Amino acid sequence: MVRPEDGVVLTRYARASIAAALGGPYPYAPKFPGADSLRATFVTLRRGTTLHGCIGTIEPRRILVDDVRSNAVSAALHDPRATPLARADVDGLAIEISLLGPLERITFESERDAVAALRPGDGIVLRGSGRRATFLPQVWESLPDPAHFLDSLMHKAGLRAWAPDTELYRYGVTKFCDR
Repeated sequence: MVRPEDGVVLTRYARASIAAALGGPYPYAPKFPGADSLRATFVTLRRGTTLHGCIGTIEPRRILVDDVRSNAVSAALHDPRATPLARADVDGLAIEISLLGPLERITFESERDAVAALRPGDGIVLRGSGRRATFLPQVWESLPDPAHFLDSLMHKAGLRAWAPDTELYRYGVTKFCDR
């Protein structure tokens, strides 16, 4: 379990990692219980109220601090929605780190059953026709209707229609924000 004080350290590390990618000094990886455990994370960056970038991993592949560093730099510099950053812009970013919990498969028989099985507040992963997409739990704030939520997630995955091989998974997050 990552403690709130560790979340503060992680958001600072994410900011320092972005600054380092833009020519600043390279930060030392923080040490705290769980820092070297395999975790899946998303890093969301905002400039004011505008999304700058959001990149993450759905399943654990790297240790927590490495995943945060990689996703922070990718969200800052490689998300196609991101505008170019200068080192001076880094201090103005709001940083949100979401630590994903384990995936739990959602069982359903039809698209209607899938919509009924969704629980607002869960992160959702959709897999089908060789594609995959996720919405973090925070997306429910802007898409509160389960049918619209699922339709938007399918669109994000590049699916125009419900596929027979569609799979859904839910997960929770522990979220840390620096602002």
